Amino acid sequence: MQAINIWIVEDDEDWRRGLVSYLNEEPDLQVTLASGDPDQVRGVLGQKEETEDPALPDVVLMDIMLHGSPEGVVLAEEVAAGSGARVIMLTSMEEKDLILRSFQAGAIDYQLKTDFEGLPAAIRAAARREAAISPAAADRMREEFRRLKALEREFEVKKLQDMITPAELQLLEMVDRGYSQSQIADRQFISIRTVKNHINHILRKLGVPGSKEAARQAREMGLFKQKEEPGQSLDP
Repeated sequence: MQAINIWIVEDDEDWRRGLVSYLNEEPDLQVTLASGDPDQVRGVLGQKEETEDPALPDVVLMDIMLHGSPEGVVLAEEVAAGSGARVIMLTSMEEKDLILRSFQAGAIDYQLKTDFEGLPAAIRAAARREAAISPAAADRMREEFRRLKALEREFEVKKLQDMITPAELQLLEMVDRGYSQSQIADRQFISIRTVKNHINHILRKLGVPGSKEAARQAREMGLFKQKEEPGQSLDP
């Protein structure tokens, strides 16, 4: 049985040396390159591509942080594209903001260095082209998706707040409470024509077909005060 060819890219020399020794004790695993220098890895990869060397790696263990920067994310994409290897990202910390970038770069798994005993199984799974990622990686990806979703919502709320004036927001709040245009005109001491003009202006800015849709959008973004029943005053 041919051993799984492994490359290790890790800038901590002591940890790299220990990992090489640990993995080489497995009869079906063989580390053929261990380096902490991204340029050296690129050079070896280029040489093997030029000579069509069949000894390209099956699996690459890639440290996310190399010499204080997330160079491993960039290098992971180059190695995955240039060799077809399955890349497993390694880290001693939980760089949540780099997880998605690692997977976008072509990584297929994410392992904490503290869980090094699980690496042989992860390497074998990667070599078999199994799609599953570790539970820890899945949890961190879900956390990052939630964080990005929250940021997206904050951006949308801020954009809506910048588009709608306080007076327009008050009008939408009254629409959401069920007031008719005539009731709004009476309570705001303006004409119905002015109310209609305000609503048309809001609809053009938001690109929605009606005032109820605009009001619902503002409510879902959390821009309204506590909802009151029709007939109650807007004033505290």
